[in-house]
Amino acid sequence: MKDHVRADWRSTVLVCRKCSKKQSGGFGPDGDERLAKALARAVGGGRKRKAQVGVVEVDCLGICPKHAVVAVDAAHPGRWQLIRPGTPMDEVAERLGLIEGVVKA
Repeated sequence: MKDHVRADWRSTVLVCRKCSKKQSGGFGPDGDERLAKALARAVGGGRKRKAQVGVVEVDCLGICPKHAVVAVDAAHPGRWQLIRPGTPMDEVAERLGLIEGVVKA
């Protein structure tokens, strides 16, 4: 039996499942998708291991902002993003450091 599995992820984003459910969508081109699904589609990835970016919904992160979803770039765990519904996916990807050439401070 293998002791590891290869993944092509170059980055990982954690998205709070509870926040996403409270928003009832609000993301994507029609505003009817949850953040994780819309973000995965926008960066050309998904939750599958062969995607370039892993977008993973996790249990409650304990922040529970009103009218926003918590997202964490796993490479920068000290900076959590509060993403409001309707925010363009390119802006979300930039804030999470998923766009090539963008350096986060």
